[in-house]
Amino acid sequence: KTVNDNGGLTFVPALSGLAAPYWDPYVQGTIFGITRGTENGHIARAALESIALRTRDIVVEMEKDAGIKFKDLKVDGGASNNNLLMQIQANLLNTNVVRPKTTETTALGVAFLAGLATGFWKDISDLKKLWIEDMSFHPDTSFKSNDIIELWQNRINRLLKVNE
Repeated sequence: KTVNDNGGLTFVPALSGLAAPYWDPYVQGTIFGITRGTENGHIARAALESIALRTRDIVVEMEKDAGIKFKDLKVDGGASNNNLLMQIQANLLNTNVVRPKTTETTALGVAFLAGLATGFWKDISDLKKLWIEDMSFHPDTSFKSNDIIELWQNRINRLLKVNE
């Protein structure tokens, strides 16, 4: 939050290749756009945006395959506790992002399965009642999503062409 934007930076987190939907195992992680004016905040902001952009890439493909537009994106995991990241995600997807009170759901899922197996809960409908919303993030129309997405796609395409 020390900067208002990414300062023209794009971080591509291809630390072990670039997975779905690009499927190029030879792409390497990189940062585009570093200048003398680049601040630590720009790098941090670009890193947060890269998480949201990679998620957006997948969601866009899922929406195409399913033939529907998501009304909400429910999130979990440690990164979902970052309010700035969740707001960027809502902006880039132009959809609501909803975070539950319990974000560490892997262990919770195991507990739910054990409870279902032992009869502690009757069925999945009992579990749905346990999901409680913590916070919802709504798209900010003043955010320049299209500029960020276009820059991302341009730079991803450059990386993919290098590896042809």
